[in-house]
Amino acid sequence: MNKRQVSEVWRYIAVILIAVTVALCVALFTVINTKINLAREEAAVAAAETVAETAAETVPAEEPETDEIPVVDISGKAMLGYWADSAPLKQQLISYVERVTDENSTSFIPVERRIAVFDMDGTLFCETDPIYFVHTLMMHRILDDEGYKERATKLEKQTAEKLRKQLEAGAVSEDLENDINKCVASAFSDITTEEFYDYIKAYKTLPMPGYEGMLRGDAWYQPMIQVVNYLEANDFTVYIVTGTDRIIARGLVHDSQLDIPDSHIIGSDRTMRASGQGDKDALAYTYTKEDRLITGSETVSIDVKMNKVVAISREIGLQPVLSFGNSSGDFSMAEYVVTGNPYESLAFMLCCDDLERENGNMEKAENMSEMCREHNWIPVSMKNDWTTIYGEGVTKKITEVEAAG
Repeated sequence: MNKRQVSEVWRYIAVILIAVTVALCVALFTVINTKINLAREEAAVAAAETVAETAAETVPAEEPETDEIPVVDISGKAMLGYWADSAPLKQQLISYVERVTDENSTSFIPVERRIAVFDMDGTLFCETDPIYFVHTLMMHRILDDEGYKERATKLEKQTAEKLRKQLEAGAVSEDLENDINKCVASAFSDITTEEFYDYIKAYKTLPMPGYEGMLRGDAWYQPMIQVVNYLEANDFTVYIVTGTDRIIARGLVHDSQLDIPDSHIIGSDRTMRASGQGDKDALAYTYTKEDRLITGSETVSIDVKMNKVVAISREIGLQPVLSFGNSSGDFSMAEYVVTGNPYESLAFMLCCDDLERENGNMEKAENMSEMCREHNWIPVSMKNDWTTIYGEGVTKKITEVEAAG
């Protein structure tokens, strides 16, 4: 090998050594830089953890969000608090509802057939202060309403005055019943349903004359309101079936403690017509955009006794499984519900035996108790079964007769 060749070899060796040295330096720099970055990251994480720990010591931790729906107790024990535990209705209704809502029970009733019908006056609402709400409303309209009493008809005035005198004497004659129904219809004729509802709403704000701490529209029996709520919570559909004028019944229920739609309030009916209809027959007149529906002056039907059964069949179309009433006007409804029913059914009757908290009548209460025994209906003692009637702060006024003796 000559000198030139030796020189070339050493040059190659030198180039290789330089390349290796550079590679080693780059690798060493990369390792050192990586360690530095890791150290910085570890320091940052440690600092963040320290801050988080400090914050956790000073700020309460938020509770985790949940989609769980609060459990509502719809048992009879929870919802029938105004009923004495010994009350037959409380015991039998709770047992009944538990059976018919249990899909594994032979007594199970499908939701669409769980229908309960309630009378209103004397069953859900006070009917003895001193008489039915609808009758006191009629007397107020004819005798006390400055905007109407001058326009009242002769029959309206005579009927209202006779009724007031009989009330003052402490006895109302059944002979007035037909005239009263006529006057209820005529005194509130030729007005829109909205105007009628507004009139009832205003009347409900007047004081209840026989009680302290209660207005006309507040006289709902609190234990019976609980029964309605209990049934609705267990998927029963509730209807009111009353002899009171349907519009008046709806107006009384509006903005009250009962959540029952107008379509589930069945009552006595009156004629109605379009405001522009005049004397034309309904089959010869077409409703126009200028028209309003207004009340007529004639009663079409009085929904008491057998008429209640007809109204239930016509408007509900299914046989109810529960009936609640308080008088002979509800007997047919009770028997219809429990007779030949494909599902287990019950009928309850209120007995007006409370003379201290309510204007009770022992003779009527005893007669009703006897009827319950004869027909296997379940009696409700307002005196013994209810821990309250109208709630706290409401007391019955003492009459002169009661004070005297």
